[in-house]
Amino acid sequence: MENMKIVECVPNFSEGRDQKVIEEITDQIMGVPGVKLLDVDPGADTNRTVVTFVGSPEGVKEAAYRAIKRASELIDMSKHRGAHPRIGATDVCPFIPVSGVTMDDCVRIAQEVGERVGKELGIPIYLYEHAASRPERRNLAEVRSGEYEGLAGRLKDPNWKPDYGPSSFNAKTGATVVGARDFLIAYNVNLNTKDRNLAHEIALNIRETGRTKKDKRGNAIKVPGKCQALKAVGWYLEQYGQAQVSINLVNYTVTPPHVAFEAVNEEAAKLGLRVTGSQLIGLIPLEPLLAAGRFYLRKQGKSTGVPESELVDVAIQSLGLDQLGEFDPSKKVIEYQFTPQGSLMSLATKRFVDEVSSDSSAPGGGSVAALSGALGAALAAMVANLTVGKKGYEAHFEKMDELARRSQVLKDKLCQSVDEDTRAFNALLEAMRLPKKTPAQSAAREAAIQEGYKKATQIPLETAAMCLAALELALDAAKYGNNNSISDAGVAGLCAWAGAEGALFNSEINIRDIKDESFRKSARMLIFEARQRGKELKDAVLKTVEGSLSGDGDGNRTSG
Repeated sequence: MENMKIVECVPNFSEGRDQKVIEEITDQIMGVPGVKLLDVDPGADTNRTVVTFVGSPEGVKEAAYRAIKRASELIDMSKHRGAHPRIGATDVCPFIPVSGVTMDDCVRIAQEVGERVGKELGIPIYLYEHAASRPERRNLAEVRSGEYEGLAGRLKDPNWKPDYGPSSFNAKTGATVVGARDFLIAYNVNLNTKDRNLAHEIALNIRETGRTKKDKRGNAIKVPGKCQALKAVGWYLEQYGQAQVSINLVNYTVTPPHVAFEAVNEEAAKLGLRVTGSQLIGLIPLEPLLAAGRFYLRKQGKSTGVPESELVDVAIQSLGLDQLGEFDPSKKVIEYQFTPQGSLMSLATKRFVDEVSSDSSAPGGGSVAALSGALGAALAAMVANLTVGKKGYEAHFEKMDELARRSQVLKDKLCQSVDEDTRAFNALLEAMRLPKKTPAQSAAREAAIQEGYKKATQIPLETAAMCLAALELALDAAKYGNNNSISDAGVAGLCAWAGAEGALFNSEINIRDIKDESFRKSARMLIFEARQRGKELKDAVLKTVEGSLSGDGDGNRTSG
């Protein structure tokens, strides 16, 4: 789940009163595959609607363009009145990295969407935040200075030439500010007091801007707070009868929720207060929850190489995220909004085995090979987790903790490959079903088939590489892991080796029909090298395990 590529987009449209217009805009977003609309927040006084959606990079790009286009058709800025600063029908459109993408990726998305909107829709586009073309355009407020009413004059200034689109004033659409920014987490920490002033005292001590004090001469000086990229105030919530430190984490990679939580906890203790839990407003990416889970497991002296679901559970319990109400990860974690429906790995074990045994060609050997590798990685993680914290193995704590974490990542990737292999095979079948009545159709069909064979070769090659990595982990588990689980390390190695061999068989059978000789030669070389490496690792695992089981000391086993 961690490797899924997800981008968030939060466009603000200059319409907050006409529900029909708002729905027509959001319908454009919902019509794009791979995109999910999360929230629509209209405001009558501001005459503005904030929309939040997430999806794949390509899906989000297309959805943003369609929404901006529809807004330009429905909203007339010459008639717009509202309390909020604005510059155009689509006022601002930021892209935010959530999972599997970087800020640089979102900058490129902003540039591509901005260029397309400017060229195809004739709307002046300014880039801001991380996508800004020059320092003075980084701040949204500066770009939007003068608002819509001052836009015509600003467009005449050479220093404010748009990054994309025309420099002429478009009275109907205005201009749009497109950018890339960090994900903002709205996060509140609960206190066992009703005193708002005490909560605010804590906020002053932890927020980046800190507080203003006077030095010995009476001059005002700024004293920064503990946490960077964190904004905070204290307030009292009558609904819950307690005060909170209300926090905005503007860059969770700098200060994640658990660091903010611990900072509040430390400051609260100085005032004789206790933290009773915390509250997440809106959604959160998966990674900061996983980071919190690892942090608290480390504090407990336990292995952090546990399944993703356990890390999330530890985070929820440790941060007290369910104190003021249910915290359902399936509804609060952005990545979980995209859990594949009908995937092979969502089947019960018996159903999956039954599906394999049917007369359907997929799932077949490639998917089973990936599953075998996943089981090998899972067993390696198990051995590591049964070693961490055990007496006699203290010297290998860090090594086994790292092994467990790496094994969990491999296990999850191999589980994804179970479905990827079947999808590749089904795509090849679809190519074979393409029409071939005309020469053009035949050529297109043949090109699609060749591409299908290449994909059906590459996927199992990738699976084999991951299985070899699992074999290496199994070998370390056999060498340094808990001796009581040595047989499990052996089974881990055998499963990973079977997965590697099986994946290589699947690559070989598809190579036969590929006409690209260069591709075939390269793939065969990779198969040869992988097979040789697999045999070496498998033999090393068996030697270590058999030596330990026989007790003759010939297994090169290393224990604490």
